[in-house]
Amino acid sequence: MLDIVTFGHPSLKIKSINVTSFDDELKNLTDMMLEIMYAAPGVGLAAPQIGINKNVFVFDVGDGPNIAVNPKSIKKKGKINFLEGCLSLPGYYWEISRPEYAKIECFDLQGNNIHYEGDDLLGRVLQHELDHLKGKVLLTSLDRKTRKQALKDISLNGFPGKDV
Repeated sequence: MLDIVTFGHPSLKIKSINVTSFDDELKNLTDMMLEIMYAAPGVGLAAPQIGINKNVFVFDVGDGPNIAVNPKSIKKKGKINFLEGCLSLPGYYWEISRPEYAKIECFDLQGNNIHYEGDDLLGRVLQHELDHLKGKVLLTSLDRKTRKQALKDISLNGFPGKDV
């Protein structure tokens, strides 16, 4: 099983490519991603977080596992600040401002067009995982001063939440 990569790994900076085959390989990948996410424990995991730059993420905000293949944002509204963390930045949390509601369009494992939408935690997870697929990490959502301090903290302290 693959490990979750941390900030600094090249796959976290690369825009992911679309999935073109809805086959056993994709099913095996998403099964593995769900296993890694639950073990972490986390509520979402994008393929780049395990070093694979494919447009896929998995999530579970309490209502069972979900899979989003080739997702794209189709609607956002509102604004809310919320304490947010990331499995690729273990041990760190910051107040992040994001739209409160998000809706994405994507495919399921059989290639059927589906959508996910929600506010609160679900809306935040959808946006957070989409950011990973675009090569963005949580630090890019911070203002300059907070990002500078976060980078300093990571440089000095590493990842205190890793393997805890």
